Amino acid sequence: MKTILILSTSPRRGGNSDMLADEFARGAKEAGHAVEKISLHDKTINFCKGCLACQKTQRCVIRDDADVIAQKMKNADVLVFATPIYYYEMCGQMKTMLDRANPLFPSEYAFRDIYLLATAAENDEHAVDGAVNGLNGWIACFEKTSLKGVVRGVGATAPGDIRHNASALEAAYLMGNRA
Repeated sequence: MKTILILSTSPRRGGNSDMLADEFARGAKEAGHAVEKISLHDKTINFCKGCLACQKTQRCVIRDDADVIAQKMKNADVLVFATPIYYYEMCGQMKTMLDRANPLFPSEYAFRDIYLLATAAENDEHAVDGAVNGLNGWIACFEKTSLKGVVRGVGATAPGDIRHNASALEAAYLMGNRA
């Protein structure tokens, strides 16, 4: 059994990327894994100050929800990021959380496998490439881990549109089930 932490980073509750996160969670739970999903839409996450104190203490000096979430990230076997695509990139909430996970860099983190679930209004699957590249930049700093899978839920403009993309929903479910 693996411990899986899903970070749903959309500022919208119940948005398209959040629905992909739910499908991943359903698949992972059915496979017998312990799953926790955290939605960032109602969390207080301030910007990193770049002080680098966390490199010595392995904790952030800013005491907000990001500090608590980063500690949960540290202990998970699998990390899953769900994001809407804004201007061909991950949403700002996801990027800010990645920045605030800086205390994990010098730590004995448990995670090895990382997944990305992304939704975009654009119909072209390449619309997700910027988010993949951005996440891979973060992953490159954690040599024991790698990106294991990406779901590209394209053509999801309005809230709930992802329901019409059965292949993306199934891919998220199967990815969770095989995580």
